[in-house]
Amino acid sequence: MPLPGRFLTSILIRRDGDLFLFDAGEGTQVSLKMLSLKWKKISAIFISHMHADHVTGLPGILMLSSQVDRSEPLYIFGPPRLKEYVEQTRRILDMYINYEIVVVPVEEGKVMEDDEFSIECFRLDHTKPCFAYSLVEKKRKGEFFPEKALSLNVPKGPLWGKLQRGESIKLDDGNVVTPEMVMGKERNGRKISYVTDTLYFPEISDFVHDSDILFCEGMFERALLESALEKKHMTAEQAAMIARDGNCRRLMLQHYSPRYSKEELKILENEAKAIFPETVLTRDRMAFSVPLKD
Repeated sequence: MPLPGRFLTSILIRRDGDLFLFDAGEGTQVSLKMLSLKWKKISAIFISHMHADHVTGLPGILMLSSQVDRSEPLYIFGPPRLKEYVEQTRRILDMYINYEIVVVPVEEGKVMEDDEFSIECFRLDHTKPCFAYSLVEKKRKGEFFPEKALSLNVPKGPLWGKLQRGESIKLDDGNVVTPEMVMGKERNGRKISYVTDTLYFPEISDFVHDSDILFCEGMFERALLESALEKKHMTAEQAAMIARDGNCRRLMLQHYSPRYSKEELKILENEAKAIFPETVLTRDRMAFSVPLKD
């Protein structure tokens, strides 16, 4: 439930000119406004499952987006009943919508892809169909070394561009220079994963493997493991196990039980850090930078 000073679950990833919103708990648009983020710039929304605390902020966002000049379609990805929810809410509230809304049911695998990245989803184990998501950047070309090109008698100019684009070239003396001769190895992109509302099971670690940041629910402390099992949620310790076994760089705990006061949330943080030291207890409107690895 929303609490004073603690809103419901939602994260937003800003990558270059794109904004991707993951879940839209009640009042999500309030945080967007407080952070001066322009919701018309949101390229796509990804809903984990059809429980109210993850989706009831969506109608407000849809209506607010009609108050700005938006020409691009808004894509919304999520479980099968999401389309029905969006359509019925629009009809009952008689929403004024001046842009195209495209609702896409998801299954495991890639749900969005372009030349630079993909967004993938993975089926979790909750009381309703629920999905985790990962934004995965594709490998980048290796670094170009001008000194190597010059040592091979490749003159500065268009031929350097061809090599950087992955093309081999033939010099006037007949020698062939390949990109591998003047460029380093491919460089890894970044990966951000979002996991919430699920029982723990080891395969989650495989899905989030090598994430630069893993946003993961840590709803209960160890002493309440039985409650977590009954409600199909995880403990903070289990979230830390996923981060550790998945070789993640940082863990951002989220989606806490309302039973914990602000001070008591330290219990969750300490239990997680005992297993995975690079754990952060997230708060509303925190922001994190994810630099390229190299």
